Amino acid sequence: MKKSFLSILMIVLIFHSVQAQDTRKEVTAEDYEQAVKFLRFNTNPLIERANVRPTWLKDGRFWYQVSTAEGTEYVLVDPKTGKKRTASSKNELLEGIPSESKADVKGSEVVSPDRKKVAFIRDWNLWMRDLETNEETQLTTDGEENFGYATDNAGWRKSDKPILLWSPDSKKIATYRQDQRHVSDMYLVETTVGAPKLQAWKYPLPQDEEVIKIHRVIIEVEEPKVIPLQVKADPRRGTLCDDISCSGAFDDNYWNEDATQLAFVSTSRDHKEAKLRIADAKTGEVREIFEEVVETQYESGQGSINWKYLPKSNEIIWYSERDGWGHLYLYDLKTGDLKHQITKGNFVVTQLVHVDEKNRTLYFEANGMEKSRDPYFSHLYKVDFSGKNLKVLTPENANHRISFSPDHQFFVDNYSTPNTPPVAVLRNRNGKEIAVLEKADISRLEASGWKAPEPITVKSADGQWDLQGLMFTPTHLDENKKYPVVNYVYPGPQGGSVGSRNFSAARSDHQALAELGFVVILIDGSCNPGRSKAFHDACYGDISGNTLEDQKAGIRQLAEEHPFIDAEKVGIWGHSGGGYAAAAAMFRHGDFYSVGIAESGNHDNRNYEDDWGERYIGLMTMGADGVDNYNEQANQVYAENLKGKLLLAHGGLDDNVPPYNTYLVVDALIKANKDFDLIIFPNARHGFGEDSYYMMRRRWDYFVEHLLGATPPANFEIEPPQRN
Repeated sequence: MKKSFLSILMIVLIFHSVQAQDTRKEVTAEDYEQAVKFLRFNTNPLIERANVRPTWLKDGRFWYQVSTAEGTEYVLVDPKTGKKRTASSKNELLEGIPSESKADVKGSEVVSPDRKKVAFIRDWNLWMRDLETNEETQLTTDGEENFGYATDNAGWRKSDKPILLWSPDSKKIATYRQDQRHVSDMYLVETTVGAPKLQAWKYPLPQDEEVIKIHRVIIEVEEPKVIPLQVKADPRRGTLCDDISCSGAFDDNYWNEDATQLAFVSTSRDHKEAKLRIADAKTGEVREIFEEVVETQYESGQGSINWKYLPKSNEIIWYSERDGWGHLYLYDLKTGDLKHQITKGNFVVTQLVHVDEKNRTLYFEANGMEKSRDPYFSHLYKVDFSGKNLKVLTPENANHRISFSPDHQFFVDNYSTPNTPPVAVLRNRNGKEIAVLEKADISRLEASGWKAPEPITVKSADGQWDLQGLMFTPTHLDENKKYPVVNYVYPGPQGGSVGSRNFSAARSDHQALAELGFVVILIDGSCNPGRSKAFHDACYGDISGNTLEDQKAGIRQLAEEHPFIDAEKVGIWGHSGGGYAAAAAMFRHGDFYSVGIAESGNHDNRNYEDDWGERYIGLMTMGADGVDNYNEQANQVYAENLKGKLLLAHGGLDDNVPPYNTYLVVDALIKANKDFDLIIFPNARHGFGEDSYYMMRRRWDYFVEHLLGATPPANFEIEPPQRN
């Protein structure tokens, strides 16, 4: 009797188990196909007449091309009148207009201002080639392996192109001899049939006693001569970003007009000191002008280097956040004394676009001056050197993208918001509108079922700041239902989750993922740039917080406002710095996040290139307990705390964030006996390249299965259209 009862009980349990399995929701291939409709390659072709990217001609006119329903239209504009002429081809449009001759320059060469010669690297030395005769001249002779001239290697980025600055008369070159002999080596291995192929290069780490050093030189090219600057070697650092060549050129260097002097800034290893110096181009003698010393990190702006050398008036325009906001200051070049602060207020000068020395007027872009607007919206302004006559030149409540004419008499202004399409207007230098060039037509996009993301504003976790972001909901949203949340995060500190405030028909796969039954939320947390110094420095010294408390607080606030948001089911994903944040969320905030996907994460900044961590954390120091200050910020230290579902992904040939960052986390999870998932793309770089759509589909699968509680279609393939 007892055995019969047990048998019946087992049958009942099995029946209920099968019933439970049968009630599991299925997400079909058709659902995935619907999501694919919202990816960039499907949405962008549905936009007409969006964005004007002018090509300025020698006669002052400019031309551009726009997409229409019929194809591409080419437009020629006279900026003085705003009159336009259109054609169906570029050749037809520009018939009779002389084209600029292009020098035969290779990608690994830098052309001189007179376009008669180029500089290039061979065997660690700098060479020059005459573009007319093809004759080559060796400019330096003592370059050696890992101690060569003009070499481009910051560890995370490298190229064969020389880093240098030609003088205006094309007779001199400002560059350096780069010593990287003493820094760490990085190794990656290509996966092939047969013997593997090793990739090895110099990759400095925070543990290195010395970083890559640059010995500054000026080279006379007509009769080759190297003139060392009489100053100690500088760390390979810049005022704008981690590297001295953010722009691909020799940043933080300016020649005077007759090439007798070179102004440059030396930045300390930890970015806390910036020294302005002037070098005599003939003797190499260096004169100290002034220095800026800060407690955290100095930077000269957002998007461009904002200090300017004005030798004609013996002045320097300098950028500083000393009053808590990024502003411009005027200095005396002879004495190094401050004359006065030019811009002032609770806003951030992001880019000094143009200096009109004759009229002593500055043109600059700034965030946050126009109140009650998204503080990340960029506007163009002008102001006198004195700080008077400040004027906004782009008044519309939108994000403005500016392109000046070469003579700076006119500019094209493309403005839009994340949820309103672009308008392109032509203005003169005083902001007067001359003509509306284009208004984007998104009627076909809207007819396809597309909808814009919703801008959101929430309070930071500490209640100190308003935080901005975007929310993506399904086009078939039923506000009477509950939807799990996918939190996309990119914590910076050099960027944010939202990214550009310009209109975009598809931001990553956020809307596509929302279509599968999620609310996707992006929040720019405190510690991101583009706002006050205090806002940016909120995580200085300890970036392991990854804005996660802000993300959690924001999601909870949105759930109170929108009952369809299920704040009890929250997943998170991110790439690179976002991968670091996503894993940290799973290890340190498992009570809130139940599913995470960490792609290409810099999980331990002791394993990432030196400059990024040293800029935002500071130099690596050892405590009395023998543990360094980077240790407590490393994700593998907390891997044993994993509760939910975690997918790790990395490219095996990632030369930006080497895969060992993820391997450290994998090793810790194994030692902690934790279940997790892992995808390695054997020969992929940082962004996964051609494997990125596979990763996207696996990302969808992971959230559908573990956050939505549904079964995804097997082996679905995202196929972008073939390019012609």
